[in-house]
Amino acid sequence: MTKMLSRTKSEEYFHQAPENLNCAQSILKGFQAALNIPESRIAEFKAYGGGRVSGGICGALYAADILLGEQGKQSISQAFAQKTGDTLCVNIKRNTKTSCRDCVKIADRLTEECLDSIKKCP
Repeated sequence: MTKMLSRTKSEEYFHQAPENLNCAQSILKGFQAALNIPESRIAEFKAYGGGRVSGGICGALYAADILLGEQGKQSISQAFAQKTGDTLCVNIKRNTKTSCRDCVKIADRLTEECLDSIKKCP
């Protein structure tokens, strides 16, 4: 994939009116135009915000990894954990000063870097 077209960063959608999207939905929305993600797919990810992903993984990370996997890219879990202190929502909230908005911002940036890269993801 080549450089991402001009797009709105995912954190701009996080808990903002009118949609009030959660962390997982915000990631999908941020890449919606570039990756042709339907609104119905974004709606499905309502179930994955607030630490509700199976195993407690951060919803922003989960959504990013789903997008990357669909594009044939590897997980950003390790790079995400280096920046946030963990991959589990409860641990990030409890043990770090990383906000949910920051998690969305980090996952967005790492996803964009990975999609823009022809080499290994971060």
